[in-house]
Amino acid sequence: MTVAGAEATASSKSQLAYTYLRDRIAHRELSPGYRLVLQSIADELAMSVVPVREAIRRLEAEGLVTFERNVGARVAMVDEHGYVDAMQALGVVEGAATGLSAPGISAEDLKRASDVNDQLRALLDYFDPHAFTALNRQFHSVLFESCPNQLLLDMVHRGWAQLSGLRDSTFAFVPGRARDSVAEHVHILDLIARKADPLEIEIAARNHRWATMQAFLDARADGAHHQTRHTETR
Repeated sequence: MTVAGAEATASSKSQLAYTYLRDRIAHRELSPGYRLVLQSIADELAMSVVPVREAIRRLEAEGLVTFERNVGARVAMVDEHGYVDAMQALGVVEGAATGLSAPGISAEDLKRASDVNDQLRALLDYFDPHAFTALNRQFHSVLFESCPNQLLLDMVHRGWAQLSGLRDSTFAFVPGRARDSVAEHVHILDLIARKADPLEIEIAARNHRWATMQAFLDARADGAHHQTRHTETR
């Protein structure tokens, strides 16, 4: 095999390992804090540890994996306090931006947002949190990007960016929230279509964002409760 061929094969294996680990993290098959043992993963994928190490470096750069001295690689923990702060702030600024945008949202914009929501609904039966999150951002962008207050719009963009850094996909933690989210989208679109008071639209958009935050907190609390019970009964 030529040098170029060997490099292509190594790159292909690294991509395979990256996709395998990323998808397992997204579907919570590898939970936050789970230790990633290179040799075990390499054995599962029938490859050497070299492409697995490269895949884990990529995941670390994306914030999905952390590396601790004397411990090794672990699935990243969600910063709960940072997440709550970011979601509360995003709910406020995105809600306001959506309310201010509403009077200028055209019928074509509403149709575009509705089409994206239909795509979100189609994902519910075969849930892919990464695809859902990407489409979810597309949906909301239609509703807030025409905000006339550029400073407020910049704050919304920063909020989305910060949440992306905290976790690639919130819906990987609360997949059951997705169905309610799609239904709430319909409600927000209906408010905009019938020219509801911008303040009512703002509150609906803010509460929609906060409902996702609350679902995450509830899931974390349930997980902690089950872990405590498991420890007590051992």
